[in-house]
Amino acid sequence: MVSVLPDVLALRRTFDYVVPDALDGQVRPGTEVRVVLNGRRVGGWVVDEDREPPPHIELRPLAAVRGWGPPTSVLEMARWAAWRWAGPIASFLRTASAPVAVRALPPAGGGTGRPVTEAPRGGGGRPVGAPAVGEPVGTEPVGNAVDGAVAAEALAVVGTTVMRLAPATDPAPIWDAAARLLGDGAGKAGVLVLAPEVDQAAELAGRLRQAGHPVALLPGEWPLARAGGVVAVGTRAAAFAPLPRLAAAVVLDAHEQAYHEERAPTWHAWGVVAERARRDGAPCVLVSSCPTLELLASGRLVTEARRAERRGWPPVEVVDRRGDDPRRGLFSDRLVREVRWAVEHPGRRVVCVVNRTGAVRLLACAACNELARCERCGAAVELVDATPERPGAPGLRCRRCGTLRPVVCDHCGATRMKARRLGVARVQRELEALTGHPVTAVSGPRSGSASASPSEAPAGAVVVGTEAALHRVPGADVVVFLDFDAELLAPRFGASEQALALVARAARLVSAPSARPADRDRAPGRVLVQTRLPRHEVLLAAVSADPGIVANADEPVRRALGLPPFGALALVSGEAAEVFAASLRSAAPAGTAVSGPVEGVWSVRAPDHAVLSDLIGAAARPAGRLRVEVDPVRA
Repeated sequence: MVSVLPDVLALRRTFDYVVPDALDGQVRPGTEVRVVLNGRRVGGWVVDEDREPPPHIELRPLAAVRGWGPPTSVLEMARWAAWRWAGPIASFLRTASAPVAVRALPPAGGGTGRPVTEAPRGGGGRPVGAPAVGEPVGTEPVGNAVDGAVAAEALAVVGTTVMRLAPATDPAPIWDAAARLLGDGAGKAGVLVLAPEVDQAAELAGRLRQAGHPVALLPGEWPLARAGGVVAVGTRAAAFAPLPRLAAAVVLDAHEQAYHEERAPTWHAWGVVAERARRDGAPCVLVSSCPTLELLASGRLVTEARRAERRGWPPVEVVDRRGDDPRRGLFSDRLVREVRWAVEHPGRRVVCVVNRTGAVRLLACAACNELARCERCGAAVELVDATPERPGAPGLRCRRCGTLRPVVCDHCGATRMKARRLGVARVQRELEALTGHPVTAVSGPRSGSASASPSEAPAGAVVVGTEAALHRVPGADVVVFLDFDAELLAPRFGASEQALALVARAARLVSAPSARPADRDRAPGRVLVQTRLPRHEVLLAAVSADPGIVANADEPVRRALGLPPFGALALVSGEAAEVFAASLRSAAPAGTAVSGPVEGVWSVRAPDHAVLSDLIGAAARPAGRLRVEVDPVRA
């Protein structure tokens, strides 16, 4: 008898079946099967075997075996992830399973790079391909490679290591050293390497093959990874790669939001990889140019020598716009010089980044032009109709921590605010009028990948767009953030970290070999930031090439507010949220708070993730739509 977890997200329990003689020897924990449930055939996974059937009950037989599924170690990880992020186990097993039915496995360590063309799930004839052996994809790495001794130090200790690496520094020695831990592959242990984007993963797989390592590029080469003895490479979903055991793991650009699933359950890949490595007694290196406080709390920090790290950042120039005449328009004199330089020199490019396609509202004092900020946590504030202290009078409310205050400028005492607006369409029109040349606009990622191939990359000397431009443009000489204050003051507790990540992404973009050379002590290219907050810790960190400044500034605020990593946070929303929040509140242990609703969302705060996950897991799910976000990305 075996226990089967149906591939039905609404069900969170297993059902027992017997294995018919015709399928004997084909079934093991993780095997994908077909079963009859409530009169219809559904897919599922075998999660337990050799169980004694209950007396006086006749069990149904398995209907069919679909093929190989994830190994036992990944089954256990799916159970852990379902507890940790309050989701159904089936959703994680879907992520861990092959995109096609796999009938047989190749020999261990046989990563050849050939495409997998098994029969697809559910029909449709969709082959899953991969680059040819030794064929790199995308652009060549830029900058100096990380020192080999530093890479060896990062992999020398079992457990999680956070490796802070400048944006222009090539991390190749780290993943190459990890790949060498494969040995002869006799024990089927594999190495897991994650990249945030599809094209980066494909390029990385090509470079590993050129270095002579057996590689399985996921999801297409799932059977090679399931056999073990290879370097499994992929994006977020590859955190559940079917390697039977890990010899080492590397997560590149671990701070990127691409590793966070925005749909519930809102899990993050680096957390899954770190837990897998811990269970297997393997080293795990989380590489980041600007590690978040959550990353820093996960393990020891290893950095390059100060001079080497500084050399991996291009010059970042802060353009202070506090004293500018409002009649000058959207662009500073410094920006105008850079844009005209790019237009006058063929082959050069300036990318202008604005945070939204349409209008973004920031409040500024009508008298002194100082931005309105929360005096408690520093985020932007919004205008509300009334405050509890003055029911008939408007007030300023912080969307991050909820603090309310009267409409008074904390800089000059004036009582009138004005809204500032800036969008891609307006910037494009004004830049075209300024330069007399066409300006390319980018406002969303292309389908299938976050980065662009040369044929799809935006053309032109001047490109304006949202954050997507930093992913779709292959290289630039200068990146300009036109209105960075909206990022610095965003009503999210991770706003400073996410803002610094944008600067780091821009720094990598301008560090391409074709970029305009800088001084000998810094990477090529240049990043300009227009702001009215020139002394903000994010800008100080970027200018000095020292991301630790942001972590040092954020830590006391997070600790005082009990926000991650000094506490655990979940958001509850949906039509059944009120009933579920009431259930959580009645069962909440000491130190745990359930508050809300704010715009239909309840917040659940606990001292740590163990308390939070146990509380949510023990609560009965009411009927109706319910969304539970543990570790919310945009909170």
